[in-house]
This record gives sequence, C-alpha cells and structure tokens, in this order.
Amino acid sequence: MTTEATVKIDAKQVKELREKSGAPMGDCLKALQEAKGEMEAAFVVLRKRGMATAAKKASRTTNEGAVGTYIHAGGKIGVLVELDCESDFVARTDDFQELLRDVAMHIAAADPRFVGRDEVTAAHIEREKDVYRAQAAATGKPAAVIEKILEGKLAKFYEEFCLLDQPFIKDQTQTIAQIVAAKVAKLGENITVRRFARFKVGAAEWTVAQTKAAEAQQG
Repeated sequence: MTTEATVKIDAKQVKELREKSGAPMGDCLKALQEAKGEMEAAFVVLRKRGMATAAKKASRTTNEGAVGTYIHAGGKIGVLVELDCESDFVARTDDFQELLRDVAMHIAAADPRFVGRDEVTAAHIEREKDVYRAQAAATGKPAAVIEKILEGKLAKFYEEFCLLDQPFIKDQTQTIAQIVAAKVAKLGENITVRRFARFKVGAAEWTVAQTKAAEAQQG
C-alpha cells in the first residue's frame, strides 16, 4: 500500500505548485505527498492550511501595512485600498506588495460594496430578503423551499458584493479571503483588508467601505 512517505514527487511538480500557490517549497512538497502527487488536490490542501493558519492569527493586531492604488480604463476608474499586517518588515515584502496590488486591481474590476459579511447591516440584509422572499413566493413554492431559496440568494449576494467573498478575478477558483489567507500562511502574520474606496468617472455614486474595527476606531 502506498503511503505519503513513499510517494515519489518530481521536483518539477513542486516548482509548479510553488508557482501556482506561492507557498514555500517545503509546504508544497508535503502537500503533494499528502495528495499522492495530484496537483489540484495538493493545491486544495495548501488552501485549507492557509485558511486554518489565517483563522488562528485573526485575533492578532494589525497596526502596520500599506495603502495601494490602482487606476484602470485610461483613468476612468480609481481605487485606494489599505491592507494591514503586524510589522513594517512584512509590509515591505514583495509578497505583501503583490497582494496589495492584486486586491486593488480586483476592487477596480469587481466593484464590491463591503469589505466582508460583518459590514452588511441587518437592515440591508432584511431588504434583500424581502425582495427574494417576494420573488420566491410568486412561484407558489412551499415555505420551507422558499427559505432554502433565500439562503442561496443571500449567499449569492455576499459573493457579489462582499470583497472577501468574491472570486478573485485572476483565479476564479479562489476567493479574496483565500488569497489573503495564503499570504498569511506564507508570511506568518495576520493580514487584513481594513478599508477601500472606488471611484468611477461620471458615476452617480462612489464606494467607500471599511471594517467594523476601523469604524470603531474612528468613533
């Protein structure tokens, strides 16, 4: 019977997973061994580990970081985003700066309205539910089925409008939360999106969003 310890992993596989995930070489090797050499399964292993690491570090204070910008479409769309971490050393690394650029570019393209689910007010959620409930009720489906439909619609709402829930524009298999978690696992510090602003020339509105923690500090 083949075990993790006896699986032969080619150096090219390790390099490919490293390029795909950004994880350290040692972690890529271990993930490939655990996945018995299957690239996609190993990538999932790394993503799960990254989310677990991020969850463990989530309570750690992030008082350092950097502000990034992205200008798109010939100067028609502009984004400012603050990405925070625990030390100035990490904030100056290429990995952190790459994440900052990616998040700013994503915001320009995907137009999120909130940082995460926690920032969506109860009143906003209820308004959405009322709309979904009315739409579902018109189909004549039973109440229990309608509630299931509401859950699915609300999940879709978060995916569309909450930055951390949105599929990353450069890799639709990962959410923004997952690409942040991958950097947390690699850099060893908590990383958070604190706030962002998005402006579009000629638009009637602009988006300014921040976490509850940032809002509380202002208060």
